[in-house]
Amino acid sequence: MIKILFVSENSEEIARISTVFSKNQYEFSVLYTEMQVLDYLQIGVPDIIILDSSLNCIKSLTKHIKSFSDSNTLILYITNKPEQEILKSANAYMTKDMPDNIITSTINVFLKTKSSLEKLSNSNKDLADSLYRLNALYSTSSNFAETLDKEKLLSYMIEGLDKALSFSLTCTLSFCTENEPVLILNSLYEISDEILSALKLRTILNYKNAFENPPYEIEEENLKVIKTVKYPGNRFTFSLFQYDNMFAPITLGENVFGCVEIFKDSSFSSEDATCFQTIARQVALPLKNATLYQEIKETNHKLEKLERLKSEFISIVSHELRTPLTSIKNSLDILLSGKCGEVTDNMGKFLNMASRNVQRLSGIINDLLDLSKIEAGKMDFVFKNMNIHSVVDYVKSALSEVAKEHGLTLNSEETDNLPDIYADSQRLEQVLTNLVSNAIKFTPEGKNITIKTELINASEIKCHPYFEEDIKKLNGEYIMVSVADEGIGIAEKDLLHAFDKFAQIENSLSRKVGGSGLGLPIAKQLLEAHQGTIWCDSTPDVGSTFHFVVPVAKVPVTA
Repeated sequence: MIKILFVSENSEEIARISTVFSKNQYEFSVLYTEMQVLDYLQIGVPDIIILDSSLNCIKSLTKHIKSFSDSNTLILYITNKPEQEILKSANAYMTKDMPDNIITSTINVFLKTKSSLEKLSNSNKDLADSLYRLNALYSTSSNFAETLDKEKLLSYMIEGLDKALSFSLTCTLSFCTENEPVLILNSLYEISDEILSALKLRTILNYKNAFENPPYEIEEENLKVIKTVKYPGNRFTFSLFQYDNMFAPITLGENVFGCVEIFKDSSFSSEDATCFQTIARQVALPLKNATLYQEIKETNHKLEKLERLKSEFISIVSHELRTPLTSIKNSLDILLSGKCGEVTDNMGKFLNMASRNVQRLSGIINDLLDLSKIEAGKMDFVFKNMNIHSVVDYVKSALSEVAKEHGLTLNSEETDNLPDIYADSQRLEQVLTNLVSNAIKFTPEGKNITIKTELINASEIKCHPYFEEDIKKLNGEYIMVSVADEGIGIAEKDLLHAFDKFAQIENSLSRKVGGSGLGLPIAKQLLEAHQGTIWCDSTPDVGSTFHFVVPVAKVPVTA
């Protein structure tokens, strides 16, 4: 059985790593101090030793481990900040935020490498070279997995080729690192202008021959060159073109990222060719991922810009509409008062209709302004310790008559002696008013609407699976307010969209009552500002219950 030793003083990290390896067939041990490790190594050396880089004794511990172990023992660091100095002593490292399956895969790869090392330990030089190439391939593929930077990916490819094949020169034609094709030269020695011109022509010719329909038109005089020379004191001659060479396109499906040619002053073997082609193929997938990631970032940036423009537009338009709307409302009020002359029944009918619609439009504009303020982070809140009863009493007093006009009964079931909450009473009144107003709109005549308050622990909250993610964020004691109606209800498929901006569930009654579709989204964001949340349960033709919670105040008000 494979033996794995993990050395750490971090209890959380020990628990996490132990959980990862408890799922697999390993003999897994945990030690905490340098002395314990030295005693353990006296008995036997494990196959893999994983060291927490935050250990104070990391350097001396690594030194002691190396004195006990042989080259087949794999030493890994697990770290938050891979630092070149400290990682020189390890075979590799894993980051602390690395997912469990990647950790397992990393260990499995190392175990396969270890197995290969054991089998090849007594083989000849050619087999040892093959093993070295495999390690170089693994190291290169690990580097590919850690970045979405295209320049770094090509740099890792070139480093991998150097480790595995010890080239004299690589010519990498890249279409993905800049806005124009770039020839990246990595050379042992300095390159003269004449040889550079020949290399550019050769690269362009290889590129055109490699692709049936070349994606770019490239001219020698316009081809940008980035050159890195390892030993500038020496200079290549034209004998460079007599070196052995290999060429490969860097493609994935229809995606063309470039091509690479490699020169070496000795012959390449068939294994060299396989290694070269493998690295060229391996880099294509992360390059595609990097391209997609860049496209997503750019798209998100555009969406964020559009969102800002939309919010600014809504804010400007709302403010501009408010002024003439106020004038219209005042004019209608004066006309309806009779100050400008007698108002006939027909005139009054139309003036009242206009007044109602002005009031409705004013409400929509206020909703738009609230939404733009919340999204811009400019909504003003006045938080203080308060009791939820005052909010319920205010809303019930304000809307009881409205409910009665619709043939409805507005009730309340309040739990006595509820603890205080730390909240903005005006904003909570806005939330509850919206919920009760909606219930009035969507409840047929002769039915009941009930406001209920209670103390509840977050762990006791039950909700539809659509809202579970919001509930999981809650912790501790909350005051829950529920508004239950006996109205038309909401179909399950529409529950998820109940809190979407500008959304209204489509049915005959919603078309009749109208609305901006902003009340619930605004309520949700106001409650999130209170570190609470809102959700709903509903059965079509039976009724809906909207619940919201606000955390209990940490410091109660003293008399």
